[in-house]
Amino acid sequence: MLVGVIACATATPLSPNALFVSSAAVWRDRRWLWSSLSGGVKLLLRQVAALSSARPRTLLLSAQHRRSEPGRKVMAEGGTVEEEKTLMAEGGSETPSCPRENPPTQEPRKSSSSRKSFRLNYRHEEEVTPSRRDSSGRFVNPWPTWQFPSYATVLRLFLMEKNHSNVPSSKEVLDKELPVLEPYFIQNLEQCGQVGSSLRVTWLGHATVLLEMDGLVVLTDPMFSQRASPMPFIGPKRYRGPACTVAQLPRVDAVLISHTHYDHLDASSVAALNSRFGAELRWFVPLGLLDWMRKNGCENVIELDWWEENCVPGHDDITFVCTPAQHWCKRTPTDDNRALWGSWTVLGPNNRFFFAGDTGYCSVFEEIGKRFGPFDLAAIPIGAYLPRGIMKSQHVDPEEAVQIHIDVQRQKLARYSLGDIRPGL
Repeated sequence: MLVGVIACATATPLSPNALFVSSAAVWRDRRWLWSSLSGGVKLLLRQVAALSSARPRTLLLSAQHRRSEPGRKVMAEGGTVEEEKTLMAEGGSETPSCPRENPPTQEPRKSSSSRKSFRLNYRHEEEVTPSRRDSSGRFVNPWPTWQFPSYATVLRLFLMEKNHSNVPSSKEVLDKELPVLEPYFIQNLEQCGQVGSSLRVTWLGHATVLLEMDGLVVLTDPMFSQRASPMPFIGPKRYRGPACTVAQLPRVDAVLISHTHYDHLDASSVAALNSRFGAELRWFVPLGLLDWMRKNGCENVIELDWWEENCVPGHDDITFVCTPAQHWCKRTPTDDNRALWGSWTVLGPNNRFFFAGDTGYCSVFEEIGKRFGPFDLAAIPIGAYLPRGIMKSQHVDPEEAVQIHIDVQRQKLARYSLGDIRPGL
C-alpha cells in the first residue's frame, strides 16, 4: 500500500520489481525492507514539502498577474464576482490530482492595449461549446444545425426564387410605412448615458444599436454607409438610411463587432469613428480581426475568443464577453472563415444585455442563458431569412428569434431588422 501511495505522490513510474516483492524475499532481508520503506517515506515527505511550498507561489503569481490588470473581475455562473479564483487554461482543472513538475505556461495573446484578454473557466465544462478550426486553420461551426449551401444552390435559388420582401419602391410610401425617426440624443446630447440603474437602446438601422448602460455608451456593428460593399458605388444598397451620422453620435465608449461581412464591418464607418473618437474608443472584436482593425487605424482593440471577457478602462464593473453564434466570415475571395464570428454579452452591476449579431439558430443560446442570464434586454436579428434553403443556417426567422429570446432567459426583446439591406451574391 505504501509503495502505491509513493508512486501516486511522486508521479514517478516504478519498476515491476519494486511493485511486486515476494514475501520470502522480504522476510529473508528485513533490513532491505526497512531501508526501502524508510527511503519511500522520506521521498514522500520531500514531495509533500515541495508541493506545500510550490502551491503558494502559484497563487502568488496568479495574484500578481491579476494586479497587473487593475480591477479585472471574473463573472462566474449566476453573475457572482469572484476576485480570487485562479483562472485555468483550456481543459484545465482547479484542483489537479497530480501536479506536473514543470507545468506549461500559456502566453497571453498580445493586443494593442495594455490590458490583456483572459480565458474564462467555463472551457473545461463539457456542455460549453468552444471555437474550433479545421485542418487548414479556418474557423468552423461546431453544431449539426450548420449546413452551408453549395454555390450552385445559392445561384439557383437567387435566380428562381421570387422576392417576397414587398418593400415599396416609392420613397413616399417608404417614409410612411417605415419612417426613419431622429434619435432623441441629437437634440438632447447631454441626456445620453444618464440612465441611472436602467438601460436604454436606440436602433440606428440594420444591426447598429446604441446601448446606454451603467455609465457606458456602446455601439454595435456600426454601419453608416449607404451600401454594404468594398466600393461605395456598387453593391447592395440600403432601403432605409441610418438614423444619424457618425458626427451626430454622442460620446461612445466602446464598439462591438460581431463578424467581418460588409454590412456589419464597414470600413468607412470605422474610419469615421476613429477620426472622431481616436484611441479613447475601445473596439471589441472576435479572433482574427486584430490585424484588420490596426490596418484601418484602430489603436484600442481587444480581440477575444468565445467565452473570453474584458472591460473598458475605468469601468471594471462592466464585463464584455465574446459569446458564440452560428454564422461565417468573408471579405475577400480567399479569406473564408479566417476570422471568428460571435455574439456579445454585456454584464453590468445593474443590467445585462445580449447582442446576437448575425446568427442562425443553434443550441448555444441555451448555454449563454444558463451562464449569464437572465438578461434585461436582448437584441436579436430578424430579416434576410428568405429563401430558407440558403438562409436557415445563418439567419434566424421570426420564430427562431423568439426562441433565442427564450433561451437566453431575457426579460425584454429588442429586435433589429437585417432587411434594410438586401443581401447580394
